[in-house]
Amino acid sequence: MTSVAGAARLRVAVAGASGRMGRTLVEAVLASDDCALAGALDVAQSPSVGQDAAAFLGRPCGVVINSDLRAGLADTQVLIDFTRPEGTLGHLALCRELGINAVVGTTGFSPAEKAAIAEHARHIAIVMAPNMSVGVNVVMKLIEMAARSLGQGYDIEIVEAHHRHKVDAPSGTALRMGEVMAGALGRDLQQCAVYAREGRSSPDGGERDPSSIGFATVRGGDIVGEHTVVFAGTGERVEISHKATSRAIYAQGSLRATRFLADKAKGLFDMNDVLGLA
Repeated sequence: MTSVAGAARLRVAVAGASGRMGRTLVEAVLASDDCALAGALDVAQSPSVGQDAAAFLGRPCGVVINSDLRAGLADTQVLIDFTRPEGTLGHLALCRELGINAVVGTTGFSPAEKAAIAEHARHIAIVMAPNMSVGVNVVMKLIEMAARSLGQGYDIEIVEAHHRHKVDAPSGTALRMGEVMAGALGRDLQQCAVYAREGRSSPDGGERDPSSIGFATVRGGDIVGEHTVVFAGTGERVEISHKATSRAIYAQGSLRATRFLADKAKGLFDMNDVLGLA
């Protein structure tokens, strides 16, 4: 794989290139001084297939959006994928065959699908994270520290909000936040998570279980992404929040992950590895 420090730019392909996040990624790659757009992919039914990937910017780049995965990945070193689980899994299978590394920002994977990705990572290098934002990943570390100190006597709730088009709920970021705090507290998120409340605070009809981690989801408008973790105690409340105002933060984090993969042959990594937070 070409070194970022060398003269040649990293050749990057973007999946879902005509979508909201895809266009943000295309713009970020084109603006980068060490990455080059080598491919743009989308589903066959997309009206953008056959068009220049940067047409929306008013300055064509010469890379055409392609529905043929093999052709679209032909000259690629790293694929950036923020699509849907079924699409991402198909893309990774071909990346494995072709020896192409991948940055995966797709969310909503089942445990079995995550296991399949881990298997692909035995052959290629993959950075996978539910949120590529640098700020969000720093927040993950902060809530891990807070959970260790505020685990007793404080109720933990996670509130997240996204745009009306987001298909999974709670968000992958919110779930990862829950996993981080449950791990810090020695709990199993699958056993202590509460995803919905109606009528009563606790499934057994009693008061809120102090060992539970609650989730609340908002979907509406064009909210890019907001996450707040609440540690509610008696007499005080600690809140740690991250609010995204532009998808550009996810694109810039993805480019950092792409550069991280420049000298990697195989393995499954996350943004903690990319940012040196592990």
